[in-house]
Amino acid sequence: MSLRTAEYKKLRYFPITPRLQRLFMSPRTAEHMTWHQSHDAVDGVMVHPSDGEAWKYFNNVHPHFSSKSRNVRLGLCTNGFNPFGSFATPYSCWPDILTVYNLPPGMCMRLEFMFLSTVIPGSSSPCRNIDVCLRPLIDELT
Repeated sequence: MSLRTAEYKKLRYFPITPRLQRLFMSPRTAEHMTWHQSHDAVDGVMVHPSDGEAWKYFNNVHPHFSSKSRNVRLGLCTNGFNPFGSFATPYSCWPDILTVYNLPPGMCMRLEFMFLSTVIPGSSSPCRNIDVCLRPLIDELT
């Protein structure tokens, strides 16, 4: 009989609500937070995700949400890396970064508007269990 040791992952979560509120509190960024609804799109040219078919489909499916230009639209990006630079060390780190798509193209991809929400460290990737790791973010956003 062999005993298997359970591996517990420690999740680092950084609340997103205060950072989103600061975007609306700052006069410099508040005026840009409704850009996605007020800009003039050119047919056949996509310069921002708001010009894409997925954005238009979402607007049709959720008209109550899309009717309010101040509702925040976010993009989630995650990718793992080995912070020690060597694959001989069994360790990985998975940061989850949120991008605010309400802002104009020149602003939404700047580092100051990309928010680190979660860091998932461990000896391996979260794989199929990433939904468990994203639960605090989902709960806060709902």
